[in-house]
Amino acid sequence: MKLIIAVVQDRDSNRLSRALVRENLRVTKLASTGGFLREGNTTFLIGVDDDQVEKVLRIIRENSRIRKSWITSHMGAGTEGDGSYPVEVQVGGATVFVLSVERFEHY
Repeated sequence: MKLIIAVVQDRDSNRLSRALVRENLRVTKLASTGGFLREGNTTFLIGVDDDQVEKVLRIIRENSRIRKSWITSHMGAGTEGDGSYPVEVQVGGATVFVLSVERFEHY
């Protein structure tokens, strides 16, 4: 058995959740916050048999979009002006961990 932990952007959360439930997968959703942009994320906890891992990874891949966003950089402080300028960064997609489960119990 495996535990898949997937952190996705909130904008993809509902679409991914519906796709997982359509495949009769049990999912627990947790609200989380990203450290880099401090934006809302959703962390999914998905317990599956070993033979279902690739199916779940495919569903996550198909329902998690990479986007471009802009942040304000504060490089160059001490020069003329305030030194801040916009920088384009890539956000979204999914960060996924697949862990082996030694024991599982359901009450």
